Amino acid sequence: MTSETTNPATETDQKAKEAYFTASQGQLIWARFKKQRSAMIAAWVLIALLLSGLFASFLSPYDPTVAGRDKDYLNGAPQLPQFCDGNGCSLRPFIHPVERERSLATNFRWVTKVNEDKRVYFTFLPKGWDYKLFGLIPMDRHLFGVEEGYVHLFGTDATGKDIFSRTLHAIWTSMQVGTIGVMIAFVLALIIGGISGYYGGWIDSFIQMITDAVRTVPAIPLFMAIAAFIPQEWSAETRFFIISMILGLIGWPTLARRVRTHLLTERNQEYVLAAQLCGASPGHVIRRHLLPSFTSYIIVDLVISFPYMVLSETALSFIGLGLKDPVNSLGVMLQSVTSADVLLNYQWYFIPVIFFIALVMAFVFVGDGLRDAADPYSDSHK
Repeated sequence: MTSETTNPATETDQKAKEAYFTASQGQLIWARFKKQRSAMIAAWVLIALLLSGLFASFLSPYDPTVAGRDKDYLNGAPQLPQFCDGNGCSLRPFIHPVERERSLATNFRWVTKVNEDKRVYFTFLPKGWDYKLFGLIPMDRHLFGVEEGYVHLFGTDATGKDIFSRTLHAIWTSMQVGTIGVMIAFVLALIIGGISGYYGGWIDSFIQMITDAVRTVPAIPLFMAIAAFIPQEWSAETRFFIISMILGLIGWPTLARRVRTHLLTERNQEYVLAAQLCGASPGHVIRRHLLPSFTSYIIVDLVISFPYMVLSETALSFIGLGLKDPVNSLGVMLQSVTSADVLLNYQWYFIPVIFFIALVMAFVFVGDGLRDAADPYSDSHK
C-alpha cells in the first residue's frame, strides 16, 4: 500500500497561481499596489488626514470660527501636553497655564510667561460647542479639553482662534472643494470625451476645437475677472459653491482627451460591433461596454486630479480670489504666513503648511502608485 503526500508549499503556490488567474482587475491592481512601499505609506497618511478632516468637529476642542476664539491668548504659542515637570510625573497629561503681559524689552509686545508651579490637566470627551457630526448627528462632545481655561496644541492666531481646530476644518473644506470640482470635471470628461471618441469625424474635430479652447484659457486671469464681478455680499457658502463649479468647468479637458483616445482605439473592436449589431444605442455602447473597459485608468485619473484641485483652491484663496473668512480652508490659512511679523515672531502659523504639503504629497504618491499598478506593462512589476 502506498500513500501519497502533498507538499504544503506546493499547494500554497498552486492556490496563489489559481487566485492570480481568476482575480478581477481590481484585485490585480490592489495586489500590485501593495508591493509599493511608498504608495502604501502615502495611502495610510492620506487616510489619516481624511479621517481627521471628516471628524474635525469631534477632534477639535474649540469652535474654529470667531465664536470660539480665546480673547486672552492672541498669537499664543503652541501648548504641548507633558507628563513630567520639576514637581514630578503624572499619568494624566497636563499643561502649565500661561500669563501674558507687555514687555518693554520687546517694544511692548505681548510676552508669555509659563506658570510652572501650577498644572492644568487634560480631560477626555468633555462637553463643548455644539455641532453636527457628518452634518446629521447633533453632538457636543469632543475628544479632549482641559479642566479650566483653554489648550491650544498648535497655538492661536491674531484673533485668538485655535489653529489646531482651524487646520482640521481647513483640510475638510479643501477636500470638499476638490471633490466637487473633480466630480464635475469627471462627468463632463466622460460625456464630452465619450461622444468625441465614439463618433469621430467632424464631431470629433469640433469637440476638440472646444477642448483646446478651454485648455488655453489662463486660470488666474479668469479668476481675477470673475472675482471682480462677485458681489461682496455673497455668503461663504455661495462663494464655496461657485469656486467648486469653476474648478470643475476648467478641469475636464485632460481627462476628456484620454477618454477620447481610448474610445477611438476600442470603438472598432469585435465586442463593440457585436453590441451595435444587436441594436444597442450609442449611449448604451459607451456606457456599458467602452467606459467599463478602462475603469481602472479613470479611477487613477480621478485620484491624480485631486491634488491639482486642492492646489488650485489653495492658490486662489491664498491670493484672495477664492474662499475667505470665516471659511476655514488651507488657502485661507496660508494667507497669514506672508507677513514679515509672522515670519519673525509667530512661526507656528506654518503648521498648516505641513499638513497641506502632506496632503498633496500623499495624493501624488497614491496616484502614482495606482497608475503603475493599473499598467500591466509597467517596469515596476515585470
